[in-house]
Amino acid sequence: MTLHRRSLLAAPALLGAAALTHGAAAADPFKVGFVYVSPIGDAGWTFQHELGRRAVEAALGDAVKTSYVENVPEGADAERVIRRLAQDGNQLIFATSFGYMNQTERVAKAFPKVKFEHATGYKRAVNLATYSGRYYEPRYLTGIIAGRLSKSGVIGYVAAFPIPEVIQGINAVMLGARSVNPNATIKVVFTSSWYDPGRERAAADTLVAQGADYLTQHTDSTAVVQAAEEKGVWCSGYDSDMLKYAPKTHTTAVEMHWDDYYIDRVKQAIAGTWTSGDVWGGMASGMVRLSRFNPNLPAPLLGEVAAKTEEIKSGKLVVFSGPIKDQSGAVKVPAGKALTDPEILSMNWFAEGVQGKV
Repeated sequence: MTLHRRSLLAAPALLGAAALTHGAAAADPFKVGFVYVSPIGDAGWTFQHELGRRAVEAALGDAVKTSYVENVPEGADAERVIRRLAQDGNQLIFATSFGYMNQTERVAKAFPKVKFEHATGYKRAVNLATYSGRYYEPRYLTGIIAGRLSKSGVIGYVAAFPIPEVIQGINAVMLGARSVNPNATIKVVFTSSWYDPGRERAAADTLVAQGADYLTQHTDSTAVVQAAEEKGVWCSGYDSDMLKYAPKTHTTAVEMHWDDYYIDRVKQAIAGTWTSGDVWGGMASGMVRLSRFNPNLPAPLLGEVAAKTEEIKSGKLVVFSGPIKDQSGAVKVPAGKALTDPEILSMNWFAEGVQGKV
């Protein structure tokens, strides 16, 4: 299971969403709650989860009633909100931030009849499951794009926290870039926040000033791609399609799709077949993918990315397969070997070519 997510200092705002209707109305619809760490907006991490919630309503109609709370900081506020959702009769609760992990675990113990799911965490119980995506797979592809398009060979990476999930992505971009440009490097700036447009913008400006002519991110706002557009440098977004915020320079984005997962898990909970477990979906499952491409990208590059996409989906291309060296030049993954899932999930080192400290 991969690690994640999120902190914001805004006050929580409780909002509701009525279920769409179809068929005969149920006397007691199945209640599902969602907890979001940032504003929903129209792009980013929370927006993609919100699309998943809406998909549940569209698919199940009167059989469900969903609600959500946005802008919930990690910490005491998160536990209070999750507990309130359980007290309000929600039978399944999705907590969509890594920083909600301990709080979700505590509330799950207090409400053994309620089912809980925590995005990107690793703590599980009989009534607590975990789920996430293999974001590093499409990130490798954005690395290929960056390696081909960058003239300086310097890729700027705005990242939130130095945790394994973030480190995986940085290394995957590096490996993708060096597969087409052996001299490519990545400069990293950490913002210490999942969602802080001001810090993200400042980090992007700093990286461009340091010579980066391709920007990417592991943060949630559109500030990085907007900075790239203003600076005239290529970029790739994260969480969702951000092309409209940088129509000239946004190449594509690593995009999450939670719709099918949420619908399936709610159906299982209603049917009484839900069980705890861990799901880590990759490109083959459709949980993660690349968003639409900038129409100005050269056809040969699009063909190359399409071919590598199919190799990842089929298993022919394994992102973290050797030989891979770390920053010091030491071999971390020998030729003919590949990192196991536990090794990927505990990654705490940067690949050769990444400039920055874990």
